[in-house]
Amino acid sequence: MPIAINKLRSFGPVKIFLLSILLFSVACSGGDGLTLRVFAASSLTEAFTNIAEEFKAENPGVGIDLDFGGSQRLRSQLEFGAQAAVFASADIMQMDMLVIEDLVYGMPVDFATNELVVITIANGPVNELGDLAKPGVRVVLAQPSVPVGAYSRQVLANLAADGLGAQFESQVLGNLVSEEANVRFVSQKVALGEVDAGIVYQTDVATTRKFGAIHTIPIPEAFNIKARYPIAVLKTARDTELTQSFVRFVLSETGQILLADQGFSSP
Repeated sequence: MPIAINKLRSFGPVKIFLLSILLFSVACSGGDGLTLRVFAASSLTEAFTNIAEEFKAENPGVGIDLDFGGSQRLRSQLEFGAQAAVFASADIMQMDMLVIEDLVYGMPVDFATNELVVITIANGPVNELGDLAKPGVRVVLAQPSVPVGAYSRQVLANLAADGLGAQFESQVLGNLVSEEANVRFVSQKVALGEVDAGIVYQTDVATTRKFGAIHTIPIPEAFNIKARYPIAVLKTARDTELTQSFVRFVLSETGQILLADQGFSSP
């Protein structure tokens, strides 16, 4: 150890400083290739995990760091300085806010659509949509600021305005026992039997069944929401060309097939 210190001392303060910068850069690189950090909505977990693996297979040496969460949380992190290359949102509003903040490179593009469905515990009190309003039924939704939470409340309003009665929306909201930060927390509470029913994306059904037995109640198309998913390159991307290649891959036939495998539809 003393020998190493003496060698460093012989470099002089300027050379030691430059050597420190070099070592720091190597430590942060994580390898020979570049790593793209991708912020994506929770509902994209399985689809984007598969897409990332395929993209890496076609681009040896490139790493993909996936960060999943509620779109509103990810958007907020980016506004507060989080560094990422790509943002894939579950709604237009979160993306538009980043555009307004001048954090997006180029223009966002829609890459998938999704719909909502009611999930319930097996042998529970909810067997049709109207049962969500029954007294004592335990309902979980995502928070209103979360895309799926906003969509869910719009669906309830649609059903109340045209079919299930003016009080339906307020009665269902009166049965709320929990409001979650993302759609995966909603689905898990139902699958684990902590609540009787919740509203999630259609694409979450298969994953939810891994946690427990659930039933699904479809929402008629006339009252349902078609969620649009936009994706964009961010201005904090270290390699704009490579990041654009990832976005093009998501939009490619291969990317769209991988999304369809998880239940998403093409825009």
